[in-house]
Amino acid sequence: MPAQCEQSIMKALAYFDIFNYPLTKDEIFQFLDRPMDPDELKPVLQQLVVDKRIFQLGHFYSLQPDPALHTRRINGNNKAELLLQTAYKAGGFLFRFPFVMGIGISGSLSKNFADQHTDIDFFIITRTNRMWIARTLMHLFKKLTFITGHQHWYCMNYYIDEEAMLIEEQNIFTATEMVTLLPVCGNGTMDRFYDQNSWTDNYYPNQTIRKHSMLLSRSGWLKRSVEWLLNNKVGNALDDLLMRITIRRWKEKEELLKTNSHGNRMGMCAGKHFSKPKPEFFQRKVLESLQKKLTEINGNLIGSRM
Repeated sequence: MPAQCEQSIMKALAYFDIFNYPLTKDEIFQFLDRPMDPDELKPVLQQLVVDKRIFQLGHFYSLQPDPALHTRRINGNNKAELLLQTAYKAGGFLFRFPFVMGIGISGSLSKNFADQHTDIDFFIITRTNRMWIARTLMHLFKKLTFITGHQHWYCMNYYIDEEAMLIEEQNIFTATEMVTLLPVCGNGTMDRFYDQNSWTDNYYPNQTIRKHSMLLSRSGWLKRSVEWLLNNKVGNALDDLLMRITIRRWKEKEELLKTNSHGNRMGMCAGKHFSKPKPEFFQRKVLESLQKKLTEINGNLIGSRM
């Protein structure tokens, strides 16, 4: 049995084990870090199960022999199926805001999982040099959603504009977020985004980007009117002003060590063409957890052979 194939399978399972999420055989294939014939995967999985290095839970595979993970995943998938209907409608609505060029669903929902605490996270691409205007208008709208209790439907935490479509942090975390992103609207923008981030193939060579989920949307008259009115020096100045104001407010939040509803540190990494969560918080936490799991797996393997 090729050791490299085993290592790739264990790595894929280890990543999702951080989130207590077992994988199907097809999902394991999609998240392997090396090319592999799908027909070769099944016997390798079977041997790993026989050796009790992984465990089969129904039609899922996991590093943990816990049947509750099977139940948790089934329930989470069912809830995600319902919540995704709302997510696509919300994403289509957000696409109507001025200067918004592309919308995608991210977070746990993009991986087909939801529970009672799941938010609808959106990844948003805007027109060049108008990201801060778009972001401000969208977050002003979100403040209104607190009145109706629907604020968790509109978690817009990652923005880039067309000038910054290449993702700078290129690691297994960002690659996973990229390939699981569910496109909602884009009219060509999302395709360009995927083309500029083909580096994800280095992490997941068997992965297929889900472009087919994308809906085509027309820009309404109000969106076109606002974009026309601000397509000038006034728009440039306003975008710069909103950027400075927002960054200053986020620095104040960081100094107060504020956390979000999930208990994670709040921090924003921002510039003229992007606004995203600070990688040293949640992203680094996931990467460190993965490294710890892989170290444990390698240690157990060496011990079993001694």
